[in-house]
Amino acid sequence: MALSNICGADPAWECGSFEAPTPELFGVDYIQGKTAISALNCGEYNVGLSLPTLDAHQKIVQSLLEAPSTDLQLQQGAEHTKTANPRNLFLHGTTTLSFKFQGGVMVAVDSRASSGQQISSQTVNKVIPISKYLLGTMAGGAADCTYWMRVLNRQCRMYELRNRERITVSAASKLLSNMLYGYKGSGISIGSMIAGYDKRGPGLYVIDNDGMRVAGNCFSIGSGSPYAFGVLDTEYRWDLTDKEAYELARRAIYHATMRDPYSGGNVSVYHIKETGWVKIETQDVSDLFYKDRGIPVTA
Repeated sequence: MALSNICGADPAWECGSFEAPTPELFGVDYIQGKTAISALNCGEYNVGLSLPTLDAHQKIVQSLLEAPSTDLQLQQGAEHTKTANPRNLFLHGTTTLSFKFQGGVMVAVDSRASSGQQISSQTVNKVIPISKYLLGTMAGGAADCTYWMRVLNRQCRMYELRNRERITVSAASKLLSNMLYGYKGSGISIGSMIAGYDKRGPGLYVIDNDGMRVAGNCFSIGSGSPYAFGVLDTEYRWDLTDKEAYELARRAIYHATMRDPYSGGNVSVYHIKETGWVKIETQDVSDLFYKDRGIPVTA
């Protein structure tokens, strides 16, 4: 009691007002140990202080849950109801695309990062090198994509050291898919494309945060993807020349940035060939706008 008097502890914290926690809040394992907890605080080892009451726990947990919910509703508008899960209301915006053709794989992305209704950055690099022959694209949560691409980079390098051969695009995408499946339902946000060139030729896969893995010839991911597909579906074909593929990828991203408010910044184009990937160019969408309409750019 002396320690309680010196510290000025509230009487509600003393032994007499201790309340056992309920199974709904802490689970069976905690409840089975309540006898030991009560003995520690109310038996021979009693020092006059006990655990906070259940009401105190509930108030703390409730305050932690309510604050972000209010912030998200204010940030993202009234279209989200109070019953919606705030952890799933984050807005993601981007436009990324990849397609295979006779000369390899073409990858193009914008560079705008958005946080709700706010533009966070105009210079984000959404193409992440995995190896000399593999590239990954970023769509969804920037932190999630960056982290898991670094993990994939390490796993691919370990594979090459163990097996003394280059990892295939299929194997690399399967590694990422297996890792993400283990975190299914945990709230991570990833929509990435794994593009590369191996002994089988050009390869292209899409992987999402649930571990889904799909192979294909032409993909676009992000809020601007419907506009990018409008260009790709019209002009994409397998026998494109390198120059035609550059122009198609650049134009698809450009038109998406003109219609999608969450896409913009710069258009970056990459070409993955048998000898590895190369960055073709990075152009500001404003310059492409003037060029597309034949408007001279004045200094």
